[in-house]
Amino acid sequence: MSSKIVVVTGASSGFGKLTVLELARQGHTVIATMRDVEGRNSPVRAELIEMARKDGNSLQVLEMDVANDASVEAAVDRVVADYGRIDVLVNNAGLMPIGVTEAYTATDVERLFAVNVFGTVRTNRAVLPHMRAAGSGLLVQVTSLMGRFTIPFFGVYAASKFALEALAETYRYELGSFGIDSVIVEPGPFPSNLIASSPQPSDAVVLEAYGEVAAIPGQIKAHSDEQFDPANPPRPQLVADAIAKLVATTERRPLRTVVMPDGLDFGVQKINDAIAPIQNSVLKAMGMEAMI
Repeated sequence: MSSKIVVVTGASSGFGKLTVLELARQGHTVIATMRDVEGRNSPVRAELIEMARKDGNSLQVLEMDVANDASVEAAVDRVVADYGRIDVLVNNAGLMPIGVTEAYTATDVERLFAVNVFGTVRTNRAVLPHMRAAGSGLLVQVTSLMGRFTIPFFGVYAASKFALEALAETYRYELGSFGIDSVIVEPGPFPSNLIASSPQPSDAVVLEAYGEVAAIPGQIKAHSDEQFDPANPPRPQLVADAIAKLVATTERRPLRTVVMPDGLDFGVQKINDAIAPIQNSVLKAMGMEAMI
């Protein structure tokens, strides 16, 4: 397996942190990016660097706020200056709001999309000129099972993941002729800090109007871990392993990779299998079969 230069966003915790460590273990040169590396995330930065050093692996931590153009451009410029290229970008940074959909104001949703959607657009636009010049590259977009279905109180989160699904799939069609692949990883429910750090809706008047219904999101948060068997909790490492496998793959990669804990199959693979022929038939009808 050839070593690649890999940039991972949102690497301070969860899937991102596990992914950078796994990719480093597999011999890749990994650049873990996150916000506030000199402040709040300074301990995480030190931990990642020390863990990689002990194993003799190559890992660098850089400041990157995916919601800020200058921050993204500065980080990408630094990586290219240091290593000459970027082979893989893993777009993992994201937020998971849980609440009454109507109570999220337009400003609330804009803040969410600034990270979950526009953050991906920023990072992709920063790395793609370098990948196109090299004639190769891989974009890995971490979405969610809720990029394919939605449930009450996850509306704005699902909307952001639906948007990412569409963007990532379209990148795949448009970038193929440049030797660049775009793939999607769809994690199921795993223990994480996303629910605990859920951005709250701002419109208190709307929340009051919903009465007892408005209390349900809080109950979901409080009991989010009860869906898991405490004796055998799901392993988030499965997501890192799936991403590492995609990075290592040399033949044609699947567009979508579903990663679900045992016993929590929500049928997303069936959705993907059912939609793919319809999507392909649309492209064929438009004379774009070569892009499939």
